[in-house]
Amino acid sequence: MSDIPAENYAQSWSDGSRAPIPLVGSEREILTAFLDWHRHTFELKCSGIPPERLSERSIAPSGLSLHGLLRHLAGAERWWFRQQFAGEDVPLLYYTDDDPDQDFDSLDGDVAEAFAVWRDECARSRAVVAAAPSLEVTGIQRASGEPVSLRRILVGMIAEYARHNGHADLLRERIDGATGF
Repeated sequence: MSDIPAENYAQSWSDGSRAPIPLVGSEREILTAFLDWHRHTFELKCSGIPPERLSERSIAPSGLSLHGLLRHLAGAERWWFRQQFAGEDVPLLYYTDDDPDQDFDSLDGDVAEAFAVWRDECARSRAVVAAAPSLEVTGIQRASGEPVSLRRILVGMIAEYARHNGHADLLRERIDGATGF
């Protein structure tokens, strides 16, 4: 975490296992704390479920599953931080032009491996953010060639996780009745 004194952190309002979000700090500290909080929230929503149930599409007519969301979020981490911002030449995860929705649709493969890929992408994203001298630094969007700031990417990823944590809430409740992570 950071060197902000503990008394400046908000209370964790859920299960207590997530690091609380600081009440004061630099913009980078606040944004990265919110993003990590959402990452951890997603992981908690998937915890304690047998691996085979993570692939259940339990809310018709939606085709979403926790496994699919996991794959999608790993791909989003790679896309925004490594490919768009850092300009790394790495392959897309769970996506091709012929099958753009394979992150959600093609749930073959080991769930534990998907978690390992997601955790690795999160760690690499954290390293990219930590190495950037400021939030004003830009990468280049591949589709448009336009610059995109690290600040914009962090805010966008917080929104991405918040949206999908809402989906995960519903999926988890449908699978085993658990709520409130």
